[in-house]
Amino acid sequence: MSTDQNATQSAGAAGDDLVGRRAALAAAEPGLRVRDQAGRLGVSEGELVASAVGRDGADGARVVWLDADIGDLIRAIETLGPVMALTRNDHAVHEIVGTYGNVKLGAHAGLVINKPIDLRLFLKRWHAALAVEEARGDTVLRSLQFFDIHGLAMHKIYLRPDSDRAAYDALIAANRGAVQQAPAFEPAPTPEPVAATAPEGFDADAFLTDWSHLADTHDFLPLLNRHNLSRPAALALADGRFARKLGDGAFRAALEAAARDQVKIMIFVPNPGCIQISGGTINRVEPRGPWINILDPGFNLHVREDHIAAAWQVDKPTVDGTVTAVELYDDRGELFLIMVGVRETGVPELPEWRALVHALPGSAA
Repeated sequence: MSTDQNATQSAGAAGDDLVGRRAALAAAEPGLRVRDQAGRLGVSEGELVASAVGRDGADGARVVWLDADIGDLIRAIETLGPVMALTRNDHAVHEIVGTYGNVKLGAHAGLVINKPIDLRLFLKRWHAALAVEEARGDTVLRSLQFFDIHGLAMHKIYLRPDSDRAAYDALIAANRGAVQQAPAFEPAPTPEPVAATAPEGFDADAFLTDWSHLADTHDFLPLLNRHNLSRPAALALADGRFARKLGDGAFRAALEAAARDQVKIMIFVPNPGCIQISGGTINRVEPRGPWINILDPGFNLHVREDHIAAAWQVDKPTVDGTVTAVELYDDRGELFLIMVGVRETGVPELPEWRALVHALPGSAA
């Protein structure tokens, strides 16, 4: 038997074992989400979903590996009509209904801007594309799911009742891999904590002077890169001038105030391969367990409040005046959500948004 045949058999046996363990877990804890199942089973979400490629998995899941250029798939999503776009990280889930269109893909980044769909794509991080069909109660969910090399979900696209099912079936048929086998994933490296303070001898005055000369919010990341400084360290240096640490519950208070006063807001949820953005008024803000949620028709946001290690008000000068943001960080110092007032280029930010943020409680620490 050849080495390739041995490897294929080994991978198949491993897949069979994972499918079996997932089925047992699903039976023991019905309703457990795939991401949580993966955590319980000690594998990545991508590896768990892909284990059903070429076979029926737990909960009736049927998965097809798509052997296609990721960019071509993204361009083709427009044919499906209205869909639900989902982007998440470990702490926040952003879901919005709309139709893909106006896709622009470059060498380093891409855009999908067909409001309300608003995405920034970093496709070099995307590794595998899977078409997933799974039973959820009496319904069948059909989706396209994209993962990085470590099995981390980059983006998901779910069909809606008014989506074009024939176009979806045609897309899968046209891009189905000739040999249906699970794509390979690699173990993720252990994440390092983000530096919370500037290095010894750092020129804080020069950094803050450069901050004061920002002309656009998009200049902020290049500013950090030029000074080789992390976001948490930058905020610590700017505290009292361009930044203010917010108190516990400030994010929920901001959502509730925005809903009550109908202040138009934008919410950005990033992961390494995608940033998903929403813009407009919100209405229904509701806590459920550890989650604080926006539950509006066509737009849902879910944030683990207990994962907010730090919330900051961050002020960035621009040619149109100061842009005020609320930024959320986890216990490793990673940014996982940004909220700002709706603003068009060339127009100052909404004064009611600025007043809302300035009224949020500050940290007692």
